[in-house]
Amino acid sequence: LSTGVSRIFSGVLSNWLLIAVPLFVFMGLMLEKSGIAQRLLRSLAGILGPLPGGYAFAVTIIGIVMAASTGIIGASVVLMGVLALPIMLESRYDPRLATGVIAATGTLGILIPPSIMLVILGDTMRISVGDLFAGALFPGLLLGGLYIAYLIVLAIFRPQVMPPLPKSEHIDVSAALMRLCRDLLAPLLLIIAVLGSIIAGVATPTEAAALGALGAFLLALFSRQLAFRQFVDVIRDTTKTTAMIMFVMVGATIFSVIFRKLGGDVMIEDMLGVSSGEADPYWVMFLIMFFVFILGMFLDWVEITFIVIPIVAPIIAGLDFGMPSEQAMLWFAILFAVNLQTSFLTPPFGYALFYIKGIAPPSVSTRMIYLGIVPFVLLQLLGLLLTVFFPDLVLWLPGKMFGT
Repeated sequence: LSTGVSRIFSGVLSNWLLIAVPLFVFMGLMLEKSGIAQRLLRSLAGILGPLPGGYAFAVTIIGIVMAASTGIIGASVVLMGVLALPIMLESRYDPRLATGVIAATGTLGILIPPSIMLVILGDTMRISVGDLFAGALFPGLLLGGLYIAYLIVLAIFRPQVMPPLPKSEHIDVSAALMRLCRDLLAPLLLIIAVLGSIIAGVATPTEAAALGALGAFLLALFSRQLAFRQFVDVIRDTTKTTAMIMFVMVGATIFSVIFRKLGGDVMIEDMLGVSSGEADPYWVMFLIMFFVFILGMFLDWVEITFIVIPIVAPIIAGLDFGMPSEQAMLWFAILFAVNLQTSFLTPPFGYALFYIKGIAPPSVSTRMIYLGIVPFVLLQLLGLLLTVFFPDLVLWLPGKMFGT
């Protein structure tokens, strides 16, 4: 009990790095209130609408842009669903494709930095958050690129599942392009300010999160989309989300202490064959990734991170992947993050699936949503495999910027 109490106060409640969690949550919710996503989607859809799959491409591109500025998955999925799903269904999009692309792109925010999950992973694994942000950038963009490539293939070979918008929906392309450039300016400046200050070492993650929270608040204020009632709602939702994460951290801290005291870590090492020294490092990695993928069907990423990481991180640190231990741990952390993103999409308890069902019309059944997400889960697994086989996707940028 004394060890648990000590860990709660020293590891959780007095950890300055974790102040970045409510600040990033506040930043994401404020950006949702600013109306940027609505304006961007309207402008981009006007440009791409005449093409087969134009609205799906617009949703994906805006999802990537917003992922780099808001990591609140529920808000992102619901917002994109409310804005895009009715128009896509009216344009005779296949409901499975429409719901799948919205759910998949809405979850990119948990991986593409700045990300709450990467902040928590950095604290749990004692890895620089700047390294994690730099390492996650290419894998996150790779997933977005895989989604776009899949849509291009569908547009070429199955255009009937994603037809162009009707001519009545077309708008002046040049005017839409001008509006798009104008609306992109503010979020891009905010992203550069937050990410750039962390990666360049000018600010700590907590300081950069404070800068992002202030910037998002001013953006919502100047856009005249923020009422006092909405501001109170943002504060309340930020508090609820932060409290949930902190309570899970407290419970997971107690769990990991007891688990180790009872020899659970030795049991896991024996099960993986690590203690005998005969286990293949990549086989151990595969087993851990498979176990995390299965857990993601039933648990949220917060619980998985706080329960699994303290158990498996020492095991990974002791394996020889042909690279320095610090690089191996950074590489494993990003693999873990990419894998965890699928937890929002995998049935039966993928959060994004329930968000979509909550805002979809009755004609879109749960079965349609489950079927629609399958191709995107497979694309995420492909992205995970590419990151396993090509570690430089993770390690190149931190190495160039920090010499990590």
